[in-house]
Amino acid sequence: MSNTSVAIATFDLDSVERKIAGTEFAGHLIHLATVASTNDLALRAAQAGARHGVWIADEQTAGRGRGGNTWHSAPGTPQEPAGLYMTALVSPPVPMQSALRLSFSVAIAVQSAIVSIAGFKRPDEIDIRWPNDLILNGRKCGGILIETAAMPVLSSGPAMLRHAVIGIGVNCNHATFPPELVATSLRRELPDPTQLVSRVQLAAAILIALDAQLRALMPTNPQPVTGTPPDLAQHSTWITGKRVHVDEGGGYTGTTAGLDASGFLLIAGDDGVLHTVLSGGLREP
Repeated sequence: MSNTSVAIATFDLDSVERKIAGTEFAGHLIHLATVASTNDLALRAAQAGARHGVWIADEQTAGRGRGGNTWHSAPGTPQEPAGLYMTALVSPPVPMQSALRLSFSVAIAVQSAIVSIAGFKRPDEIDIRWPNDLILNGRKCGGILIETAAMPVLSSGPAMLRHAVIGIGVNCNHATFPPELVATSLRRELPDPTQLVSRVQLAAAILIALDAQLRALMPTNPQPVTGTPPDLAQHSTWITGKRVHVDEGGGYTGTTAGLDASGFLLIAGDDGVLHTVLSGGLREP
């Protein structure tokens, strides 16, 4: 793994390394000024045989979100860097059926990190919109894109995860956004909006929390981990009783009704049908 650009001095990689000592990410960090996509770098590394790594960029020129959407990845300035754009490559020995649970685990890790450095209350202020958008006071402040690959299937046992590329974008210090985006930044929602949010502290907090979540997913004898995580209600108001519009299958509106055994969201549709959301995005109607 090699740098494709010269890192700028505003991001203290050594400080992050010191904070994450003892995690699986220690010693595997790379910081870049500008890249097309940190996920693309991680995917190429995984295809070349890497099993661990973290790529952090000041700017992405082709950042990706779920459903083929782009992710606004403005650089800001050296004095006020805008966002944290980071991808972690992980290879936990878990069944592929646990991959959706991984989305929840990552979202919980990012939410917990934001709470730890900015003090927002969860889920009243910082919420998780299924499966892994971060919503701050009603506007999106962060998103997660997970791309996975499976090991070759053996005759016995479940299909196992080969690797997961976990892309995380958090709006830290953005002052403005393109008018078409319903978005906000951590700084804009702080009581004192002149206070800068430290990307170094946030990156370290996310990696520490993510390391803990990944360890919790790895039983001694791996079995699919499915269903609702026991503490999800503490983290998200979107799982049960939320009126939503779903952009899937032509679109429909209903009320969230929990998760099925595989972790997919159920919607009690206004049409009288209990829908299972497989890949569609949610929004309030």
